[in-house]
Amino acid sequence: RLIVDWFLINEKANTDVIFTVDGFSFSGSGQNTGMAFVSLKNWSQRKGAENTAQAIALRATKELGTIRDATVFAMTPPAVDGLGQSNGFTFELLANGGTDRETLLQMRNQLIEKANQSPELHSVRANDLPQMPQLQVDIDSNKAVSLGLSLNDVTDTLSSAWGGTYVNDFIDRGRVKKVYIQGDSEFRSAPSDLGKWFVRGSDNAMTPFSAFATTRWLYGPERLVRYNGSAAYEIQGENATGFSSGDAMTKMEELANSLPAETTWAWSGLSLQEKLASGQALSLYAVSILVVFLCLAALYESWSVPFSVILVIPLGLLGAALAAWMRDLNNDVYFQVALLTTIGLSSKNAILIVEFAEAAVAEGYSLSRAALRAAQTRLRPIIMTSLAF
Repeated sequence: RLIVDWFLINEKANTDVIFTVDGFSFSGSGQNTGMAFVSLKNWSQRKGAENTAQAIALRATKELGTIRDATVFAMTPPAVDGLGQSNGFTFELLANGGTDRETLLQMRNQLIEKANQSPELHSVRANDLPQMPQLQVDIDSNKAVSLGLSLNDVTDTLSSAWGGTYVNDFIDRGRVKKVYIQGDSEFRSAPSDLGKWFVRGSDNAMTPFSAFATTRWLYGPERLVRYNGSAAYEIQGENATGFSSGDAMTKMEELANSLPAETTWAWSGLSLQEKLASGQALSLYAVSILVVFLCLAALYESWSVPFSVILVIPLGLLGAALAAWMRDLNNDVYFQVALLTTIGLSSKNAILIVEFAEAAVAEGYSLSRAALRAAQTRLRPIIMTSLAF
């Protein structure tokens, strides 16, 4: 309720609708979990850098993180639907060899603490549920066997009575429904209720669980996560303002490599795809320029004319990089796609000028006057084409 009230009061000008779900989150299900989907108002009603989804999420994480009774993180949707649960990176800390989960948990907490102190990162958190109270049933197998009981009968009786067991299916009004058997709630509500259940022995004698089993409370994980067959803890986070996702991933790798040899790491989700494609940008640019050159060579049936068109590409790339640097934009996947678009657009504009210049030279103009005449003639179409992009 505190979270809903905070958005409706502090972010009233930006919030349209809030939808809450109890008992479920991206980290798992449980009685102490929940999540909220915040629908923001249209962009036209949220003008200014302080009213973007990223800025609102950052304020929410900072303010709601002061709640002592809960751990709250505000996340924005992933850039690509279906790859990850939120925007940012997804990091997997893996156990190396025989590392137990307690040691891995300590390493995870140590890594998160260091990451949140790094200027390149923010909102680094574990994507799992905190350890929960669990009822442990300790069965003395030697005593159970001495009482004439089969361990299979003991475990089957316990799982059926307290957990439920699938029996068969039946048809109800044209629909197939499943049949489960389970003890009534009044006989499995407290740890002491274990003594109310009996196991049939080999001599048909009924032996109570209290004769060979005890219960105790302990803390344990709500779910166990494995990644590529290894015990793992998933860590999520985002790059800080002024740093790219690549900078954040490099910093996480640096911090993870400083951990003891008992751990290793891996990327998953959108971060894995970004890592796989990170070394292909220069090759992709080179192939793009080569394809443009070959297409022009086939069009003009000449090697010199396409070369004059290609000469304009470095100027276009320089202008795009300079504009991004002046606005302090990140070198992310969107910027790299924009560079590819710039290659195509600058080549297209150069073609318009080269065609008219070539025609002017054929009419008897000198090279310099032909280039100047072509630039003057095609200036307006080039500007219109560039603005359309």
